[in-house]
Amino acid sequence: MARGLSEAHRLLVEAYNEAAFSERKFKKGNFDVEDKNRTGRPKIYENAELEELLEEDSSQTQKELALTLEDIH
Repeated sequence: MARGLSEAHRLLVEAYNEAAFSERKFKKGNFDVEDKNRTGRPKIYENAELEELLEEDSSQTQKELALTLEDIH
């Protein structure tokens, strides 16, 4: 069976490149492909949102901008 899992993983990596999940998780039966929320994981914002906030008040600190963006999302 391990050979079958390894082959299946190889095919997934071949088809999906970096989007394929890890072989270790696959072997443990974890087929969840969604990203998990983690402490410290950076949030991704569009530059337009940041630019708009900075146009409103260019003296805002990074912390203030981050808090404002968290409130928006």
